[in-house]
Order: sequence, then C-alpha cells, then structure tokens
Amino acid sequence: MTAATFQVYNMFNIVIFGAPGSGKGTQSDKIIERYGLFHVSSGELLRDHIAHDTQLGRIADSYISQGLLIPDELMIRILLDHLDKNEDKIQKGLILDGFPRTVNQAVEFDSMADDHEIRVNAVIGLEANDQELIKRLLKRGIDSGRTDDNLEVINRRLKVYHDQTAPLREYYLERDLYCSINGEGSVDDIFANIVKEIELRMNK
Repeated sequence: MTAATFQVYNMFNIVIFGAPGSGKGTQSDKIIERYGLFHVSSGELLRDHIAHDTQLGRIADSYISQGLLIPDELMIRILLDHLDKNEDKIQKGLILDGFPRTVNQAVEFDSMADDHEIRVNAVIGLEANDQELIKRLLKRGIDSGRTDDNLEVINRRLKVYHDQTAPLREYYLERDLYCSINGEGSVDDIFANIVKEIELRMNK
C-alpha cells in the first residue's frame, strides 16, 4: 500500500511506544515511508530547541542531560506549537514518536485532540527486555557519539521509563488501542508485524 492509496482511510494517527533503544525511530521511518504520515518526534523537537538555544530548549536540556523526563506542561507546549505550525502537513495523519511519555501527557493529549481534529487510532508498542535495550543503546553511543548513551544515564532512563512511561501500556490497553509488537529480531520482521496491526486497525 502506498501513500497515494492511504487517502481512503482519511486521517490515521499512530503513537509509537517503547523504552529507549526499542527501535521507535527506525520503525517510525518505515511507517512514514509506507503510509505517508507526518512524523512528530519529541526527541527531535527537543534537540532542535536545544540546538537553537531557545528558552524552552534550555529548560528541557536541564532535564534531558540528567536522563530525566521534562515536565508534562513543557512537552505539551512544544508539541502544540509544532502541530500548529505544520497543520497543512498532517492531513493524512501523524505518527507520534516519544510522546506521550506519561499517563498525564496522554490524558492532556486526549483533551486537546478535539481542537486539532486528532484522535489516536493505534498505539504500536515495541517490547524488548532491558539487556537487549542496554546493548543497543551502548552501541548507539559508540556509533553516534551521543553523550547520553552511557551506562549510568541509560540505567536511569530505563528506570524512569518503567516508573513513569510503562503505565501507558495499561492506559491504552483499556482503550483497545495498544498493539503489542515483539521488538527483538530483524528490522524487517518487526515492521511486517507492525503493518499487520496497522492494517487490521485501518480496516475495522
């Protein structure tokens, strides 16, 4: 299925969900290529603000550099601003990568969705064990030189994920939106399973 034929489904919005190192960015790129969705990466948005030394970026960096989540209110402000600026690009739908990261963010997003005529249609949950995630993140740190991909910060980020972000799984399961995907294996095999889940949801 190509982006051209996606229009028959109108707007379809996806949250891609998983721990650091679960492959959200890689799989987001493949989903975007197949379905023509607009990519909204909270990590990229934050890094852009930090790179341009904005006030929001300086505040965000004070949390990120310690492996902590930034406050919900700040993240939602950044996201809303980005959606408003790119309203013309989200007609087919969007994929939220790295947002929401807390149940409170999900609740706030649901409450603002009506204003933007947006609702979440599916949550793609990439699931992998911590040992695999640590191995991937350490390798990424070596390959990319990212200073936050060291063992101390990785362990802190995983603890934050389990304490604050993992409860989102139950939140979306209760709403019949969560799609459990085995995040271990080849990129193509993982993507094939994602496509099956997405197209089941599209055809409901």
